[in-house]
Amino acid sequence: MDDGKPTGPQAKWWSRPAEGRPSRSGPENRKPETQAPENQASETQAPENQAPENQAPENQAPEDQAPEGRAPETQAPEGREVQPSLPSGPPLHEPDEYSTPPYGGPGPWAPAPPVQRPTPAHGTPVPPQAAPLPPQPSPVDPQAAPVPPQGAPEQPPYATTHGAGGPGEQRSPSSQWGQYDPWGAPGQPLTQAGPPAGTEPGNRKNRRGGAFAGVLLLTLVASGIGGGVGAYIERTGGLTTVELPQASHDNGDRAPESVAGIAASALPSVVTLHVSGTAESGTGTGFVLDARGHILTNNHVVAPAGSSGDITVTFSSGETAAAELVGKDSGYDLAVVRVKGVSGLKPLPLGNSDNVRVGDPVVAIGAPFDLSNTVTSGIISAKQRPITAGGEKGDGSDISYVDALQTDAPINPGNSGGPLVDTQAHVIGINSAIRAADSGKGTERGGQSGSIGLGFAIPINQGKRVAEELINTGRATHPVIGVTLDMKYTGDGAKVGEKGPEDGPAVTKDGPAAKAGIRSGDVITEVRGQRVHSGEELIVKIRAHRPGDRLELRLTRGGKELSVTLTLGSASGT
Repeated sequence: MDDGKPTGPQAKWWSRPAEGRPSRSGPENRKPETQAPENQASETQAPENQAPENQAPENQAPEDQAPEGRAPETQAPEGREVQPSLPSGPPLHEPDEYSTPPYGGPGPWAPAPPVQRPTPAHGTPVPPQAAPLPPQPSPVDPQAAPVPPQGAPEQPPYATTHGAGGPGEQRSPSSQWGQYDPWGAPGQPLTQAGPPAGTEPGNRKNRRGGAFAGVLLLTLVASGIGGGVGAYIERTGGLTTVELPQASHDNGDRAPESVAGIAASALPSVVTLHVSGTAESGTGTGFVLDARGHILTNNHVVAPAGSSGDITVTFSSGETAAAELVGKDSGYDLAVVRVKGVSGLKPLPLGNSDNVRVGDPVVAIGAPFDLSNTVTSGIISAKQRPITAGGEKGDGSDISYVDALQTDAPINPGNSGGPLVDTQAHVIGINSAIRAADSGKGTERGGQSGSIGLGFAIPINQGKRVAEELINTGRATHPVIGVTLDMKYTGDGAKVGEKGPEDGPAVTKDGPAAKAGIRSGDVITEVRGQRVHSGEELIVKIRAHRPGDRLELRLTRGGKELSVTLTLGSASGT
């Protein structure tokens, strides 16, 4: 056929243009393609001389044959042109006497079948379709696949395919053919030995395992780095300079009644005494009495200097000055020294020991064990505690009798002579003695044992009187009643002896006791209503007063109780 028109019985062609022969263009008055159904796969532009997707095959005639001498027109979806190609040779198959379209498809009046995409064997997915190639002229292959003859039976619902997993394998007509276009990706194999590279489950697992291993390794490395940094920071104190929070600087003011306020007020008036003599030396404390340089301390503090020793005073500011002895009294255990050539001295105010009550807070200042400017605090534990100290000479001339204030403020050797002050920083006592726990001999002066909370101070009222006498006259006077006591009496009270010194009378002639009617053998049991249990207590009670004071005594004579009143006399101290 040289003009493309059939001369014999009209045949139905179903073949792909063969390579090597160009396809002819169809007549200009082609019918437009018909619109494909909605559920039909989208069309793709086919290359020139190549059947496009979703387009009915060229040269396929309807069931009613076309007029003789005219090529049958193909029906195409609306909006698309169909370029019929004229066969160039005898038909490859016998005509189909039943006019059955190939593969059981619809007739020429039906829409074009959907693009058919087979599924590889065993359900393996087909790789994505490659992008369509640009239109290229392709020669018609004379050996194109023949069109099935008319009358061939329709394809069964499941067709047998070859080259997609093996012969005889069944395929689903809708799922496999609806997704396969044999001309959509030329040169690409229909099947693949396995899933695409990188999609195998094993590869996914390997990738996941590799990713997990990478994350784990990164975590371990980060932990190691963090641990190393943390250890470095702990050892070196940090990567930068550490600055700890701190309270801002204050002006140092404290409440006047606080221990700090009391210490700040009293310390400038407290001094430390260093005494050295020919045989011994010692350390004690004192406090300034006036601007002329008089300092009050204990007699046993300055006693090591004797008559030719050295006394050095050190002030709280650190300045030192030499001092000289003004006067002393062993019976009261008090002494006064004076410094010269020192200006700007601050006297420490004196309080009133009669106003002190048990439980009042107190502060003790001194130089325990030569630790200057030491401050301790406590309370008044008791009042009018009769104590005696000294007596190392054996004749009683060095024994002191004190109606003392007892305190639990720590007092140690070196505190002797220092002030015991109240909350107003006023002196209420002179620290003098402690109860030594290791001696077993009662209260001792200058003992080397530490504080056990039993400290004793001379009331300032008594210290004031003695200090004034020492400054004015160099000697102190003692109040007396004019009797000699039997110190061996073990009964309750103070018993007047049978004989006095040098076998004289026990009651001094014309003395205060004789004038009051007291006799030898009387036992004095009370002084101004306060019970007396021994001779030492009677001395302490009497010395707590001034000469000239009137005292009411209660005594026992022959089983009878008597009350007498007397005026205290005076005796010179030592």
